[in-house]
Amino acid sequence: MPSDAALTRDGLAPSGRGRVLLIACGALAREILALIGRNGWDHLDLHCLPAILHNRPERIAPAVEAAVAARGAGYARIFVVYADCGTGGELARTCERLGLGMVEGPHCYAFYEGVETFAETGEVTCFYLTDFLVRQFDAFVWQPLGLDRHPELREMYFGNYTTLVYQAQTDDPALTALARAHAERLGLGFERRLTGYGDLEAALVRA
Repeated sequence: MPSDAALTRDGLAPSGRGRVLLIACGALAREILALIGRNGWDHLDLHCLPAILHNRPERIAPAVEAAVAARGAGYARIFVVYADCGTGGELARTCERLGLGMVEGPHCYAFYEGVETFAETGEVTCFYLTDFLVRQFDAFVWQPLGLDRHPELREMYFGNYTTLVYQAQTDDPALTALARAHAERLGLGFERRLTGYGDLEAALVRA
């Protein structure tokens, strides 16, 4: 399991011809590495920023720009594996200014389900988890919201939700059981959708 610190996949030294640097959210590291391995994309090198940046989305665009400055020399192309992710368009503006491609959509829940499908079916009363968030639920949901210390706040945070939707990237019964347990902790109904990698694979093909 990749750590939440910045993570780099060591590949061949960039030659300036044909190699692509992926600057990605750490929450996508496992899935990106799986796609690289499955497709034999040896020309892609991965550098991940801490997934916890999602709790401070105003820091994502500056972190991406800093990573480009620190690691981007010698690559034929740099592709940013984030959607907007709560930056209010700032990440898209940064990528446009720097001449970088990025993933389309508002967030990973949309591109895992398919951006067009999510736009039609995404429900405001649903709370979404991915494989990563199922594994890291305490670190990224329970503790940051203070529910480990003040469980009485659960109704304030989740009272308007009806269902926890688990967007499963992998068909893993253990993760499904864990996701169902998280739904019970939150007092929500449970739905599992086997999305696979959704639009993420298509975005990496473009990269």
